[in-house]
Amino acid sequence: MEIYPLKSVPVFKSRIWGGRTLQEAFGKNLPAGEKIGESWEIADLPEGKSTIGNGPLQGQTLGSAVRQYPEAIAGVENVPEPFPLLIKFLDAQQVLSVQVHPDAETCRRMGRGDMKTECWYVIQAQPGAVIYKGFKEPVTKDRFAKALHDGTVADLLAVVPVSAGECHFIPAGTAHAIGTGLLVAEVQTPSDTTYRVFDWNRTAESGKPRQLHIEEALESIHFDVTPDRLPVAKVGRLVDCDYFKVDKGHRVEGGELFLSRGVMRVLVVLTGGGTILSRQADPVDFAAGDNLIIPAAFEGAMRFDRDTEYLVVTI
Repeated sequence: MEIYPLKSVPVFKSRIWGGRTLQEAFGKNLPAGEKIGESWEIADLPEGKSTIGNGPLQGQTLGSAVRQYPEAIAGVENVPEPFPLLIKFLDAQQVLSVQVHPDAETCRRMGRGDMKTECWYVIQAQPGAVIYKGFKEPVTKDRFAKALHDGTVADLLAVVPVSAGECHFIPAGTAHAIGTGLLVAEVQTPSDTTYRVFDWNRTAESGKPRQLHIEEALESIHFDVTPDRLPVAKVGRLVDCDYFKVDKGHRVEGGELFLSRGVMRVLVVLTGGGTILSRQADPVDFAAGDNLIIPAAFEGAMRFDRDTEYLVVTI
């Protein structure tokens, strides 16, 4: 098989809180008339599977290609199913629900669900934008349950002002929500298990409140998590957890970056663009909003024709 950088074709998700920013910022060809809140750029879940948009593997799903050529792409003989990363762009035109993703122990205890740890890299932030990350101070499960009953959950949450260029780590078990006016790159473990605990008294298009998962959320939340336990990163190594690593890179116009063999990388292009060159394959262009898998067996170089910022995700 020809070894070359694989450009992803995303899966778009309509959300009540979404908008059209992905088209404005990255030129994404969004479905007409829909509020798109999520673009699943690297995905291998039943709820959405990204495909390959270039070269001999064009049209195949990411998962099928990796499992067909595991050593060439992933650098290992056996690739887990699903593919062990889920990468999205999120367009939050309204505040998202307060939610939690369970950790592995909670999933085992409840006998269902898949754990999810994630991080948010803030691409754009309107003035005054915030996220909700853990609690202002540690709370008890009973106190949180009472706040749910009283409709005062928001009073317990830590409100964190954010700006473009910040990366916020959200480990499994953290109560969280993305606020209004944010464009975010989200890197996470491959799970769509989300327990919605509070939705700001919002109703769906049907006029009815959206479904909540109170019992599951109360079992999943770590009530001692506060923002001081979750530091914010801006440069270099942004996240280094048990499931993935995220590094931020920056190259000026005319710069180059050598890509050596040995490890699979996912490139999330935030700004700028250029071309990936090699002796193995035809040139592959990249631009802001693109997500590319650089196979473990690939060797080449990125040449930047504009000032470019990007994330490098490794497993």
